[in-house]
Amino acid sequence: MDYKKAGVDIEAGYKSVELMKEHIKKTMRPEVLTNIGGFSGAFSMEKFKSMEKPTLVSGTDGVGTKLKLAFILDKHNTVGIDCVAMCVNDIACAGGEPLFFLDYIACGKNYPEKIADIVSGVAEGCAQSSAALIGGETAEMPGFYPEDEYDLAGFAVGIVDEKDLITGKDLKAGDVLLGIASSGVHSNGFSLVRKVFPMEKEALDTYYKELGTTLGEALLAPTKIYVKALRSVKEAGVRIKACSHITGGGFYENVPRMLSDGMRAVIKKDSYQVPAIFRMLAEQGDIAEEMMYNTYNMGIGMVVAVDPADVEKAKAAIEAAGETVYEIGMIEAGEKGVTLC
Repeated sequence: MDYKKAGVDIEAGYKSVELMKEHIKKTMRPEVLTNIGGFSGAFSMEKFKSMEKPTLVSGTDGVGTKLKLAFILDKHNTVGIDCVAMCVNDIACAGGEPLFFLDYIACGKNYPEKIADIVSGVAEGCAQSSAALIGGETAEMPGFYPEDEYDLAGFAVGIVDEKDLITGKDLKAGDVLLGIASSGVHSNGFSLVRKVFPMEKEALDTYYKELGTTLGEALLAPTKIYVKALRSVKEAGVRIKACSHITGGGFYENVPRMLSDGMRAVIKKDSYQVPAIFRMLAEQGDIAEEMMYNTYNMGIGMVVAVDPADVEKAKAAIEAAGETVYEIGMIEAGEKGVTLC
C-alpha cells in the first residue's frame, strides 16, 4: 500500500504546479519577493511607506454552488475569475487596492490539466484587478469529494491610506447613487438557480434569443471585477462617499451596509433595464419580485454614492474604465435602510 493507491497522486500535484506557472507569471508585481512553490508568499510593503496611515484590508470568499454548472458543462477556466472577484470587489468597496491573492482548491482527484484550467481563471481575475497570485493550495481529498468535483475559495489582501477608507460616515441627503452594471447572476443565489433550471447539459446548452447566448453561458458568465472602475473614479478626483458590492442578499441586505445612521437609500427600479436572465429566472421559477431583489444583483453589481456635483465626472470615469453605469437613486434622511420604488 502507498499514498497513490490510497487515492492521492503526489506526481499529479507536481504536474499541476508546473502547468499553473505560465498563468501565474502574468499576475506578478514588483513587490513579490518569492517564487511559486515555496512555503509562503512574501510581498514587500516598501512602496507604501509614503502613505500617512497605511491600512490593510482583506476579503475571503468562494464560488459556491455555481461550480455545479462548471462540472456539468466541463468548463473550468472562468470560475477562478468569480473567486477573485468576490474577494477583491469587497476590498475595492473599502477604497483599497488589492495587492495579492491566494487560492485553495480541494478536489476528489487531481487532474493536472483541469487544475491548471481553474488556476488560469484565477490568474485572469488577478490580472484584471492588478493583484499578484502569490500562493495557494491544491488538496486532493479522495473519499471526501467525488472524483470529478472540486471546491474553490480564495483570500485577498489590499491596502488603503486610512484617510481614504470608504466608510459612509459623510453621507448626506441628496447624494446620488450610481449603479455599475453586472455581467449577470455573478456568484450568488445558485442554489435557487439550480432549482429553477434543469441542471442537465442539454438544457444548459440550449440557445435563447432573449439571452443572446445559451443558458449555461449566461449563468457561467464570470463576476465583474470593479477594481479598475473604482480606481478610475478616485483618479478623476471624485470622492466615493459610500460603496456597496451587491452579492448574496441582493439590494435589501447589501445597500444598508454602506449607509450611516439616519440615512436611507432610495433606488428607482426603472432607472435601468433588468437583464433578461433575471426576468427569465423570475418567470420560470415563479419568484416574487421582492425575493429577486433580496437574492440577486438584478443587473447592478456595485453601488456607489457621490456628491451631486461629482455625478458626471464619476460616470465618465466609470465608462472610461469600460463599465456601464446608471444613475439609480439618491440618499434621503430617514431610517437606515433601502427603499426600492
